[in-house]
Amino acid sequence: MAEPSQPTRSRIPGAGLAKGLAVTLRTMTKKTVTEQYPDALPDLPPRTRGVIGLFEENCTVCMLCARECPDWCIYIDSHKETVPAAAPGGRERSRNVLDRFAIDFSLCMYCGICIEVCPFDALFWSPEFEYAETDIRDLTHERGKLREWMWTVPAPPALDPGAEEPKETAAARKTAEKLAAQQQAAQAEPTGPGEGDA
Repeated sequence: MAEPSQPTRSRIPGAGLAKGLAVTLRTMTKKTVTEQYPDALPDLPPRTRGVIGLFEENCTVCMLCARECPDWCIYIDSHKETVPAAAPGGRERSRNVLDRFAIDFSLCMYCGICIEVCPFDALFWSPEFEYAETDIRDLTHERGKLREWMWTVPAPPALDPGAEEPKETAAARKTAEKLAAQQQAAQAEPTGPGEGDA
């Protein structure tokens, strides 16, 4: 049985070389798009993942971020503090107080798991990216530096126009309205005779 014949192509010697040179010549004639960093800073997208910022007030030292980190690059130290009873006859409570929160960015792989698992919104992505150091040991940034990066975190995107108000915002707004109404009522109360006299 005869095998089907393959169509023969005429090969021109050096055709591949000519194609490669043509690509090189086309590229050489185009304007370069290289940004001269650090003289010209890059125009980053607003939600860029640069470093992790810490909002210390929201941290309850639950240790979820440190436990879930695949690189074990988050270091947290805390101590317990006793809170006195709010009312007479109540009992004292204890709470964790944050002593140290540090992230070793030489180990961090920027996966964002710590930010995702934080139940109290204490960790956020900051677009900062200029934190190079000459010594690798200086890439462990403590909570003071993480706090500075927190102020560069962009505001969250706006809600859809038809979306309902978030529960947290609604609760805060109602509380603020109630306090404002109480203050207005207190100011509107007339003073009795002789109370204003000194």
